[in-house]
Amino acid sequence: MPIPRPLTRITAAASHSRLRRNQSIRPTGLIVYFARAGIHRHLRPESKVARPQPGRLCRPLAGFGAAFEALRVRNYRLFWLGQLVSQVGTWVQRVAQAWLVLTLTNSPLALGTVTALQFLPILCFSLFGGMLADRVPKRWLLLATQSLAVLQALTLAGLTAFWAIRLWHIYVLAFFLGLVNALDNPARQSLVPELVGRAQVPNAVALNSMVFNVARILGPGLGGLGVATVGFAGCFLATIGALLLMDPKGFYVPGGGRPRAAAGLGPALRYALRTPTVLTVIILLAFVGTFGYNFTVVLPLVARYVVGVDAAGFGLMTGAMGVGSVLAALWLAYRRRPTLGRLLAGAAAFSLLLVLVVLSRVFVLTLGLLVLLGFASVFFTANAQTILQLASPDEFRGRIMSLYTLLFLGTTPIGSSFVGAVAERWGVQTALAVAAGLCWVGVLAGFTSARGQAVR
Repeated sequence: MPIPRPLTRITAAASHSRLRRNQSIRPTGLIVYFARAGIHRHLRPESKVARPQPGRLCRPLAGFGAAFEALRVRNYRLFWLGQLVSQVGTWVQRVAQAWLVLTLTNSPLALGTVTALQFLPILCFSLFGGMLADRVPKRWLLLATQSLAVLQALTLAGLTAFWAIRLWHIYVLAFFLGLVNALDNPARQSLVPELVGRAQVPNAVALNSMVFNVARILGPGLGGLGVATVGFAGCFLATIGALLLMDPKGFYVPGGGRPRAAAGLGPALRYALRTPTVLTVIILLAFVGTFGYNFTVVLPLVARYVVGVDAAGFGLMTGAMGVGSVLAALWLAYRRRPTLGRLLAGAAAFSLLLVLVVLSRVFVLTLGLLVLLGFASVFFTANAQTILQLASPDEFRGRIMSLYTLLFLGTTPIGSSFVGAVAERWGVQTALAVAAGLCWVGVLAGFTSARGQAVR
């Protein structure tokens, strides 16, 4: 049996000479191999056993693991799991609340009023929520908002359980939850870089989008199970538990301490308007977020009057959008580079698909278009969030992300009322065509704003 030779220390010159003689071994591949093996100074002698080639067969699996890289950070993993449970609970409560309103009143107007009251505070107070997120520790702010959400859910559940619920109770509680969300959303979104660091922000934002859309698919379906086991409030309590388990020492706060935020909205708004990248995102959100993302308001009308399906078909249409959204989130978690070019492409694709959905009268074709529409919607919003996160200074991030909340969620009463009014007067297809046209106005304005920048 041959005696193995001892490890041989080679110099950089000898290594270079050997690599020149054997052109089949690329220096970059060799460096990557030894770096992964943990060998830096000593190399084993050449062997006839084939060495693994990173980047060939293992690349798909490595890419799949990289799609969930942010979950390796303990604080973000707790935050992500808490969000998953909380978002499922939110969708359970949203469905149950809508059904409760219809049971009490059988009035579409009452249902629309509840929706408007829930989103109106976001329109009015989300900028204040951003200021607060820049001034106080976000973890404690989220603990406060989730505690208030628990109180709201417990009150709604208690009034319903004792058959004391009245319509005005639901109005007040919906408005109260809107106030909570106006404070919660900017803090929740701007907390992400403090949990994972700037390098992993794109991955973390994509995973957040996946949580929202998985909850949108599972929430209504798991409604009965969730209420029977932990109740409405239990889902919010899970988020509180996750926040309490976080280690504050693991937060990425630049400079070893919390940056002092400039007072008021003025400095943040001036920064947003004077920074071309941020301004482009804001322009796109103002049009696409206000008019395009209220498409779900008329989706039941599309199901009944355009493609002619019943409630089961409408459920399939909603699920198709959810599937496309989850696929987009997974793809974005793997692909790391958000650019203005991709953002504009996502907005343009979303606007085009709105038009195609209007023209389609075949149910199967509409399902396929809705999968693509769901993909384009998350592709646009996740890129917008990531660009704003990375382009915002730490002291302004809460207020910049409150602009995102304002334009994406706060404009729901405006956009839904507009689209609903057009659909009532001229029909659902005209309403979607007008919404798509306004989205295209935003795309053109965004492209004009982005001109002169490196759009890739």
